[in-house]
Amino acid sequence: MRLALYQPDIAQNVGTILRLAACVGVGVDIIEPCGFPFGDATLKRAALDYLQHASFIRHESWPAFVASTPGRIVLMTTKTDRPYTGFAFKEEDTILLGRESAGVPAEVAAHADVSLTIPMQPGMRSLNVAVTAGMVLGEGLRQTHGFPKVGGAHG
Repeated sequence: MRLALYQPDIAQNVGTILRLAACVGVGVDIIEPCGFPFGDATLKRAALDYLQHASFIRHESWPAFVASTPGRIVLMTTKTDRPYTGFAFKEEDTILLGRESAGVPAEVAAHADVSLTIPMQPGMRSLNVAVTAGMVLGEGLRQTHGFPKVGGAHG
């Protein structure tokens, strides 16, 4: 399972997602262009020392990402009524998250194999992209038994 960020706008969110991915052992695809310089100090501050442990690929464009993605693309969006909680994830899925400011364009959404949403209270627009990543990735890893094994007596 992987996470993919479509033209992310906010360095702190990318840093948080890279930290999440490093901790649970999943890769991240970053689809350029980013709305900030990728080496930005805010990215490093959000990722802390986890950035060196994160496995990520920067793709120069949407077509470059699509050409290198073998599994299903699972788009998270507010433009559907299909909840992620009722979806059967597979190990080879890539969870695609749109730009914080605009989501993904129609041609990107049309390419997704499935579009899912997080159920929210009426009148609420959306969750932070890093929160969405954590919730949905957690469910996908739970379903596919993809979480790292907890070792020692603390498990």
